[in-house]
Formats: sequence, C-alpha cells, structure tokens
Amino acid sequence: MTFKELNLKDDILSAIEELGYEQPMPIQEKTIPFMLEQTADLVALAQTGTGKTAAFGLPVLNIIDAQRKQVQALVLAPTRELCIQISNDLKGYAKNMRGMRIVPVYGGEDIRTQLKQLDTPPQIIVATPGRLIDLIERGKIELGAIDYLVLDEADEMLNMGFKEDIETILQRTPENRRTMLFSATMPKEIAHIAKRYMKNFEEITIGTKNSGSENVEHIYYVSHAKQRYLVLKRIVDLNPDIYGIVFCRTRQETKEVADHLMHDGYNADALHGDLSQAQRDTVMQKFRIRNIQLLVATDVAARGLDVSDLTHVINYNLPDDVEIYTHRSGRTGRANKKGVAVSIIHSKERFKIKDIERMLRKNFIQEQIPNGLEVCKKQLFYMIDRMQNVEVNEEQIEPYTKQIMKQLEGLDKEEIIKRFVSIEFNRFLDYYKDADDLNFHEKSHVRGEFDDRRGTRPERGERADKGDRQGKRIRLKINIGDREGIDPKRFLGIINDVTGDKSISIGAIEVTNKFTFFDVFSDQVEKVITSFAGESEYQVSEAKGSKAADGGSRKPEYRPRTGGEDSPRRDYGRSSNRGSGTGSGSGGYRKPAASSEGGDKPWRSRSTDDRPARRSSSEGSDRKRSTGGFKKRY
Repeated sequence: MTFKELNLKDDILSAIEELGYEQPMPIQEKTIPFMLEQTADLVALAQTGTGKTAAFGLPVLNIIDAQRKQVQALVLAPTRELCIQISNDLKGYAKNMRGMRIVPVYGGEDIRTQLKQLDTPPQIIVATPGRLIDLIERGKIELGAIDYLVLDEADEMLNMGFKEDIETILQRTPENRRTMLFSATMPKEIAHIAKRYMKNFEEITIGTKNSGSENVEHIYYVSHAKQRYLVLKRIVDLNPDIYGIVFCRTRQETKEVADHLMHDGYNADALHGDLSQAQRDTVMQKFRIRNIQLLVATDVAARGLDVSDLTHVINYNLPDDVEIYTHRSGRTGRANKKGVAVSIIHSKERFKIKDIERMLRKNFIQEQIPNGLEVCKKQLFYMIDRMQNVEVNEEQIEPYTKQIMKQLEGLDKEEIIKRFVSIEFNRFLDYYKDADDLNFHEKSHVRGEFDDRRGTRPERGERADKGDRQGKRIRLKINIGDREGIDPKRFLGIINDVTGDKSISIGAIEVTNKFTFFDVFSDQVEKVITSFAGESEYQVSEAKGSKAADGGSRKPEYRPRTGGEDSPRRDYGRSSNRGSGTGSGSGGYRKPAASSEGGDKPWRSRSTDDRPARRSSSEGSDRKRSTGGFKKRY
C-alpha cells in the first residue's frame, strides 16, 4: 500500500512525498483509513518510534478546515521535547496547506512568547498539560469548539502524574468531540480514561498488547552489583560504534556514571532533573547530532525524547515497572532498524528478568561479560575496518605525500601495518592485559567481598584481617579535606583507586577543612605512601605529633555494610573491606575504576574536540562546602 491509496489530500501527499514518505507503516496503514472513514473514538497501541505522529497527524490535517480561524484540534504530549517534535512534524506535513497554523505551548519557555502566538487562533494546538491549563485559566485558549483531541504517549503522561490535569482538560472539551488515544502500553489507568471519557471506541493494536518492539534484541549480563560500572565500560568497548542511552535510577547515580565515563575518556554526558532548560537543550542538541555518543539519563528526564537510530539502550539498573522497561527498550529498534536492549543485573535480580519476559512475551538472552581479549579483538578490527573505508582526500594530503613516503621508505608494508596498529592499539592491550573476570559465578567466594548467596559477609576469621600479625597502627594525613567535598566514602574510593589493594586496613578517619587523617597498620604505611608518591594532586605523609585513634593498641572496629548487596547507602566506618569503589553508590571520587582493570586509561589521548565540557560544580547540586576547620570524626 502507498500513501496515495489512503485518500489523503493532494497538498498533504505532496508534502510527505517531499519528506521521503513512500509506504505507510503498519500503525498508519490501519489508523488513517479508520479516522477518515469512521466516526468512533480510537485507542491505538503501538511502540514508540513506529510512526504514531503521522498516524494521527495526517488524518487530522486532512479533516480540519484550514480556512476556519478557530482551534479545531488539540494534541496533548507529556514533555516539552515531544511537544516540539510533534509540532514540527505536523508543520512539515502541512507545509503546502495554505492558511494552516500549528502552535506548540509548553513549559520552560517565556509564556509571553506563546501568548503572542495565540493572538491569532491556530487550527491545531500541541500542548503539555500544565502549560495548557495555565493558558486556559488566563482565558487565552478556549476548548469549547474543538472537534478532535489526541492524547499522545498517554501512558507516559499518567506515569508523570498528569492524570488529574488530563481529566481537567477532558472536562473542558465538548462531549461530541472525537478522541484519539495513542499509547505504547495499556495500563489500568488508560483503560479507566478510555471507559470514562470515550464513546464506542475502537482499539487498534500493532504487535502484541504491552509487548516490546520486534526489532529489539534483549540481552543481560550478571555481575556483582559493585562492578556495574566496569561492566558498562566493557559493553561500550565491545561496541565501538555504540550510540545509545544509559538509564539510571536516580539523578545522583546519573551524574556519577556520566562523570566517570567522561573522566575515562568516553564521549558521554548526563540528562537529569537538576539541569536548567538551557543546559538540557544543549545536551540534547549535541546528542542528536552525535557529538555525544552516550547519554546517561533518568527515566523522567528522557521522557518524550525522540532520537532516531539508537543502537543500544542500556539498563544500568532494571526499572521497577515492566511498562518503564518497555518504554526504555522502545527507544531503539525504530523504523524497522535493529536495536539492542542491554541490562546489567546482579544475581538476585534474575526473577525480574523472568517477570519482564513473561509480560513482554519475549526471550532474554544471558551473555557472558566479555573478557579483555574479546574487547581488544573487537576494537582492533573496528579500527582496521575504519581504515579500509576511510575517504581519502588526495588533494588535501598531496602536499605531504612526498615527505611521508621518504620517511617511511625504510619500512616494508608489513612493518608499517604493525606500527600503525601499535600506535592506536597498545593502550587497549595494556589496559586489558590483566582484566578481571566480571561475570558472577554461583559458587565463587571472594575473600572480604559480599557473599551474594547468603546476603551476608564471610565470618571475621575468613577476612583478610591480619591485625594479629600487623601490630600497631600509624596515623597518616592526606592534603584533601572537607573543602574538596571529602567524606569517608570518597576518601576510601581514592585509597582503592590509587593503591589497587583492598587488603589495606583503614582505621579511624578524621576529616578537617584542609586534611584527612587516617590510621594504617605499620607494615602497610610504606605501601600507602609509595602508592601516592606518583600522584601529583595528592600528598600523603605521617601525621607528626599525633597518634592513631586507639594509641595503636587495638584492631580497627569492623562494621558490616547493611541493606544487602545493592543497598544505596554503605557505612564504611572503620572497615578494612572497602569494596571495589566502582559503580552505584561509589561516592563520586576522582578516579572511579581504572586501576581495577589495570594499567593507564587507554582513552586519555583520544581527541576531545567534540567531547562535551564538564559542567562546573556551581551548575549542579554538588557544591563544595567549607566548615571553617570543624573536624568530623568517623
């Protein structure tokens, strides 16, 4: 079937032909004839990215009267981004329709601009619920004469808490209006709205109701919760051309993961609720034009986000609701292209995978977290492929060709290839040569680490506690304190990262404005000081004239972490079992994970011309405080 067979007006057909539309997508093929030929209301269920805007936009434009200067159609959308996107799409479809006006109204923009646009009533208003109600109360928009009401991404609007706003708007519209509700899923709240406000509605479902896109492959990796960040890096390194969204639970986790990725040289940035609208728009624009390869986001911040050609969606944490998972995974695999939804889980979350499988009626594949050799092989051949397919500009390089040939004349072809590969590849080989196995193994027990099967730590006798042999402790100091935002969690993260040795026992920690004092067993002092000797930003030395908190006479007190392996809060206290210092809840310290994999970060010499600059601390909520020298004891 072609669009010409759908009986659309010639000026609409000419516009969509210019836009490259040839054959209607399944949702369009079913809904356009229904809306043009029937009079009943419509509930259309289809995944995000399946062409729903054209499915309701083309028939609405075909039906309304462009010469009638009155609001005839209202489209409700959950977010500013989606509101703008729908408005732009409708304007593209209507560009050859003389007299047709489409106005978007949404929060986050000066309302005076929108008031001015509404001085001449448009035929179509695209709106977010909150701003629409504001304009109705100001007497600027009147809904009493609308003929068509479209609720796009209705389930998302309900998830965002717009139920009361939607019902308020529906009550302001005439009873004889025609209502079209488009949604990716059909939760109970959607069914309630349809039953209460829609008459004799028809339901059209593309695919299976509440199911995911057929073009998306669902895979998951099982690891220890504290190793999520390392697993994320492996996934990204295994897919050099990745273009995707990493979903996190909280704003803080989003900030930390994005900061760690940028610090490690990845082309990433964060999208969360603490950003101003201007910052959000800047991040989104960079992501759309692929200046950003990885967008780390919360579900709320990513709602309404419409970006094509995503290769991956990565669940850094699984969502609590299957419907949220459906929306996340639906952001890839659009327009008949293949996509991959990846989930990083720990052993106790396998039941969640089973629940999602049952709800979506799809099989999830558990894959092994790639080892260092697999990552290096993939990166190597990706680089070779780029070299093979690079476009050579003879005119630009011609002035340098003679000198290049002269310098390389002593090397044969094989030697040149080896050297070329080594320049680009040695960093990866060094970084991954001693890479750990990050896969969770049911029967493995790592000394001093969390026991996944029992939900408790090993007994004290099993720990790497050598207090009986180590004797007294020595008090050391480091030149960072409260003014740098240091607390025990961040401090222990720095110790983990620089020393690379989790057997080092840290006793009492005391944070002042300029320094942090901490106790270490005497036979480990030299290792700590030596480890920090090569770090220009840190200076560690023995705290002269002070004694360890207990006078060096007793062992540190050990406080086990509470709340299970995936607990968001960890009481490090005076514990020697510090964990790997990576992933969720790591405290945001300076060097999140490099030493865990071994070697220098291979990305440091990457070009950073198109990497987003890190925001200053004044733009977020992580402002550093000064305590005027007040000491904090932990």
